[in-house]
Amino acid sequence: MDLVIRNGVVVTASDVVQADVGIAGGTIVALGRGLSAPETVDASGHLVFPGFVDPHVHLQMRSGDLCSADDFATGTIAAACGGTTTVVDFAEAHSEPLAEAVARRRAEADGRVAVDYSLHLTGNADDAAFLEDVRRLAAAGYTSLKLYTTYPGLLVDDGQMLRLFALCREEGVLPLVHCENHAVVEHLRRRLWEEGERSLAAHPLSRPPEAEAEAAWRVLTLARVAGVAVYLVHVSARDTLEVLRWARGRGQEAYAEVCPQHLLVDSSVYARPFEEAAPFVYAPPSRPAEHLPALWAALKAGDLQVVATDHCPWNLAGQKDRGRDDFTRMPNGGAGIETRPVLLYSEGVQARGLPLTRFVDACATAPARLFGLYPRKGTVAVGADADLVVWDPEAEWTLRRSALHQNVDHCPFEGWVVRGRPRWVFLRGHLVAHEGEFVGKVGMGQFLPRRKFAHQGAGTSL
Repeated sequence: MDLVIRNGVVVTASDVVQADVGIAGGTIVALGRGLSAPETVDASGHLVFPGFVDPHVHLQMRSGDLCSADDFATGTIAAACGGTTTVVDFAEAHSEPLAEAVARRRAEADGRVAVDYSLHLTGNADDAAFLEDVRRLAAAGYTSLKLYTTYPGLLVDDGQMLRLFALCREEGVLPLVHCENHAVVEHLRRRLWEEGERSLAAHPLSRPPEAEAEAAWRVLTLARVAGVAVYLVHVSARDTLEVLRWARGRGQEAYAEVCPQHLLVDSSVYARPFEEAAPFVYAPPSRPAEHLPALWAALKAGDLQVVATDHCPWNLAGQKDRGRDDFTRMPNGGAGIETRPVLLYSEGVQARGLPLTRFVDACATAPARLFGLYPRKGTVAVGADADLVVWDPEAEWTLRRSALHQNVDHCPFEGWVVRGRPRWVFLRGHLVAHEGEFVGKVGMGQFLPRRKFAHQGAGTSL
């Protein structure tokens, strides 16, 4: 063995045990007591988690003439400092074929990522060439396809969605869907603007819970017709939870994620001054306060399987401030790739009694399972990659932009006092972050081809 992490409490999605972790050649080779190696880390008083997996990030993402503030290097450095050792980003085809869009994203990321990564495909067409590209890419390990029910240039209609769902079932691809009714959103945005409601307070009014729930109901209905499993991204409303429970009650295989911003911030934030409100303009928006307890309860119960970030940061200056006097002009998205683990630990485990095993499942194991990375990623087990986070459960600190590595001119949770933080972060046995600072090398991250998804039809739980 090259390295042993000694005397820690190892936490997986199923167990909490005192154990040493032995590492050789970047892989976990032993779990037990009294292990020895030339190099050791004393984890006494610490928790040992698997490296966290964030399956929903948008690094170096273009939107019109803008590009999100974190590129692949800065974003993955921030991920590593927060304890996330695997991210899954997206490839979107617009004017070029899908295969060329994937090649472009690989060229942007390869050699510049500080943690391991993979890519979701984005399904915004259903012509023969596009479908053939999906087939070929699925065989090469791109085994998830993002679909949108809103946004011009990305949204697909019901017929297209059915055809893409059928392809996903045939090719072992898991569809992810952004659920908002496009007609409702466009109607309300136009009406609010014409009525002179142009401040950020109009943003949540233009994208109400009903728009999300209706789209989720329609997507789940189409998925049932196609006999395909489906994964709903960034569920934000208790109305959508009801739709998910309805579908699962009919035997459907349906999964869902929630984001920290929807768990922790309610829609009253949009009445604050611009600089405090703008970081929370994303789609779907934060909901009225009564939705948050329902989301926490669903996460604790496992009805929401994954906590992801939808990390898509825009600077307040020069990007978000386009919407200062007109909410319809502000780019949607927020920062969170570095703060997801600590926010969920502090506000979930410490403050709300979220079990440690659910914390690990939601932040690491479930996304690794769903997206074809388990057991290489997402757990602490012999044979898994030695992606490990040695976590100080008692550290108390304050979130400050100046102390974080997200390449954006603000921290949405500026001033929040949190408890717990990563002390050592390992990627395949290599130390990449220590005491909140990056000590790895940009370019050491690897692209991860993923296994195909096994659709169960009526489905079973994860």
